[in-house]
Amino acid sequence: MKLTALDITLVGMFVALMAIGANITTLAPFLIVGGVPITLQTFFAVLAGLVLGSRLGSLAMISYMLVGLVGVPVFAKFGAGPSTILSPTFGFIVSFILMAFIIGKIVEKKKGLIAFATAALIGLSINYLFGTNWMYIAYKLWFAAPDGFNYKLAWLWMLPPLPKDIILSICAGVMAYRLEKTVLSKGQFKHLKRAS
Repeated sequence: MKLTALDITLVGMFVALMAIGANITTLAPFLIVGGVPITLQTFFAVLAGLVLGSRLGSLAMISYMLVGLVGVPVFAKFGAGPSTILSPTFGFIVSFILMAFIIGKIVEKKKGLIAFATAALIGLSINYLFGTNWMYIAYKLWFAAPDGFNYKLAWLWMLPPLPKDIILSICAGVMAYRLEKTVLSKGQFKHLKRAS
């Protein structure tokens, strides 16, 4: 995979945005609503796929995961290190790679606003399906599950952040579509979603 200086810069930018998005409530505690932190990880993962395409979008998410695993505190609550693989929420981090890739594939083929919004929502669905199932399996197999924990409860835990993530995913779709029309389809950015 040949990367330009611009590619490396954009991948690095999205790694930084993911780190900020994971810990936004540390910087702005008022973004905790009803005990649920309003993180922006999903938003930036969706945006990575939409803006960078399948190849660079997934590379940015792989880089984010690896940076955290080697010990840089970029995960939620400034988590880091190989032990986070055993965390019940690590599946969401893995899902960012898959969702950015699939979102990127969709918008590489179709450039309309509906395609961008649909790709964003498909990516969000992948995030929830993969992450929630990982969490359920983690609690059942290697992590101490709370009393009364079952598959239904795992999904009930995902309901509070769902409206926020739907709204932010659609916003990411609209934002990326506007970027596509004004910036990404011109000049040095033209290669981004076509080099897959």
